[in-house]
Amino acid sequence: MKYLALVYYDEQIMDRLSQQEWDALNQECKACVARLSEGGHYITGSPLLPTSTATTVRVRDNRVTTTDGPFAETKEQLAGFYMLEAQDLDEAIALAGKIPPARYGSVEVRPARELMEKGNQAGGNAANTTGATL
Repeated sequence: MKYLALVYYDEQIMDRLSQQEWDALNQECKACVARLSEGGHYITGSPLLPTSTATTVRVRDNRVTTTDGPFAETKEQLAGFYMLEAQDLDEAIALAGKIPPARYGSVEVRPARELMEKGNQAGGNAANTTGATL
């Protein structure tokens, strides 16, 4: 089963890291990806640029509007993600616990659901049809 591990941390705390600390953390993250890949658990992932580069998109009454910045002000900001393959939630949590930035913030683990084709829905509203609103 696929699990999305969302990495959150306080950007202000991370900004206070020295260049040496930042580089060391990035090397740890690369090593973590290598270990996850070797174990067949890593599907994809990516760090994100700071929230100052974010744009929030909304559609209301068929009109698209944009706002600079993230959707909501929070203590911790979304910093990146890892898409993992795991047997179950327990294994996904164990894998997420090895993601280095978890020391600075948190990692939210959420099961990913597959979009089902119309007529093959399982679990009621838990499975959307292809092309349906998520």
